[in-house]
Amino acid sequence: MNAEDAGRVIHVELPQTCPDCGTVLKSKGTEKRTVLDGEPVKTEKQLLLLDVKRCPRCKQSFRAKAPGVLPKGLFSNRLLSIIAVQHYVYGNTLGQLEKQLGIGYGAVVSAMHRLAEHLKPAIGRLMKQYRESFVKHADETGWRTDGRGGYAWLFCTPVLSIFRFRSSRSAKVVKEVLGSKRLTGTLVVDRYNAYNKAPCQMQYCYSHLARDVENLEKEFPDNQEVACFAQSLVPQLAVAMSLRKGSLSKRQFKLQARQTADLIKTIVSSQASHPGIQHIQNIFREKSKRMYRWALDPRIPAENNLAERELRPLVIARKISFGSQSDAGALTRETLMSVLLTLKKRNKDPVTALTAALDVLAVRPNADVYRLLFGQDSS
Repeated sequence: MNAEDAGRVIHVELPQTCPDCGTVLKSKGTEKRTVLDGEPVKTEKQLLLLDVKRCPRCKQSFRAKAPGVLPKGLFSNRLLSIIAVQHYVYGNTLGQLEKQLGIGYGAVVSAMHRLAEHLKPAIGRLMKQYRESFVKHADETGWRTDGRGGYAWLFCTPVLSIFRFRSSRSAKVVKEVLGSKRLTGTLVVDRYNAYNKAPCQMQYCYSHLARDVENLEKEFPDNQEVACFAQSLVPQLAVAMSLRKGSLSKRQFKLQARQTADLIKTIVSSQASHPGIQHIQNIFREKSKRMYRWALDPRIPAENNLAERELRPLVIARKISFGSQSDAGALTRETLMSVLLTLKKRNKDPVTALTAALDVLAVRPNADVYRLLFGQDSS
């Protein structure tokens, strides 16, 4: 590391004389060593003296606005951003942040509710972008709200995330996000029935299917027909899932994808007597339009790993917090997770980006929240 790249340069000096014999030491320059240091996040109470002035001519009174803080806010925009990102993006609990920052739990919760209200207008544009995306992912997992069973839904692409926390696992949640008008692009999902009426083409996740085949083999370890079926199909599913990650030209990809798809079709079309094999074969036969879209374009994955990876932190949060404590908390969580995880996907420093947006909102409350956070629309 060069001196200009370092936040601070510290010269660690030796004594002038030899600690063993007392002879004056001769300098031979310095050696560089890079060390990363940090300071704990802590709050600082500030007393703002806001000027109040009155025009003697028009009799109007003016009060200076508090810099870097939203109207009627107790927390600075920087502190708000740190708490929101640490909790909703990185999974630190509000209890941990309360102890670390030395601020009241109730004040933090209220601040997050107010922050969600400020950022909520951006959700509509994120929804529009999601619908227009060439590849869309969706997945869901369990989530309790106020002690009641429910579900956390995720709709995402590589550049955006939309969360919905609902009591229902029905297709109405899918319709809420995707709408009812016909959409372009491909939705990558597992085989859950709620997605059946999605208004676009679909690709079923091969990772789930591969696990189904492997579980069938574990259930019938001594059945030769099952073993041959698994040993034939699973490697081809793996090829389909990994093919787009290679450095193939578009022509090479289409050639190899077509060959792999043809092999899979041959395997699932072959005659089988075992009912477990027949069940998996029927999925490929009856839902063939949802099985091979990955072979049409390298941008379309054959698996839903993006959504599954993105849901894992929420599964951990569920185990720690047991879900949301109220309906209002669930709504706040879905807004802040949607905005902040999208912001993280598009910005290396979501805290700084969110702080900058809030600073503008503090001065111009009617500013376009989406544009402040994400700039121009991009899919």
